[in-house]
Amino acid sequence: MPNRFLRRFAAVAATSVLAAGAVTASSGTAQAALPTPVSAATARSYLTQLSVKTENRTGYSRDLFPHWITISGACNTRETVLKRDGSGVVTDSSCAATSGSWYSPYDGATWHAAADLDIDHVVPLAEAWDSGASAWTTAQRQAFANDLTRPQLIAVTDSVNQAKGDKDPAEWLPSVTGYRCTYARAWVQVKYYYKLSVDGAEKTALTNLLNGC
Repeated sequence: MPNRFLRRFAAVAATSVLAAGAVTASSGTAQAALPTPVSAATARSYLTQLSVKTENRTGYSRDLFPHWITISGACNTRETVLKRDGSGVVTDSSCAATSGSWYSPYDGATWHAAADLDIDHVVPLAEAWDSGASAWTTAQRQAFANDLTRPQLIAVTDSVNQAKGDKDPAEWLPSVTGYRCTYARAWVQVKYYYKLSVDGAEKTALTNLLNGC
């Protein structure tokens, strides 16, 4: 692994919707406590330094990115993010979350069951592969897939994460418009740190987003 990687390596009121597992977040609901992305100015600077290349998904498999590794004790990456991003999270002896609440900043919903949350890779694994990770070692891909230091992992509504899939910001953005600047800043920071490229449409979308921050 290159030396650079090693160096920098109030709840909402209950409504009838709660019965379905989600409520709309109020202004008093805490947002997910993921690492704060770089400023918009820094992100704009980073973006100008990213290579613009055509993406290539040849040979991609999710299994090439070992994820949800053990972080501490019985807790793997998913469980660690759930504890970090939730409020009042209670876990059992195997580190599984048994109760708590989680606010999904992508869609503004609050959930009360961990099963309703996915841990999103802000820059999806397939997107990383397309833009440079195909040349990485397995250790580098594992570090990327479990990165708790950069704003790369966040607990969000499972169906929203599935709708996002492998899309980049030219193809998908959070429905909460007030979060889009944060999302763009996080995306660019992760791509810059890992020396990943962008395609033309992706760079245009990010430029427009960051210019509006």
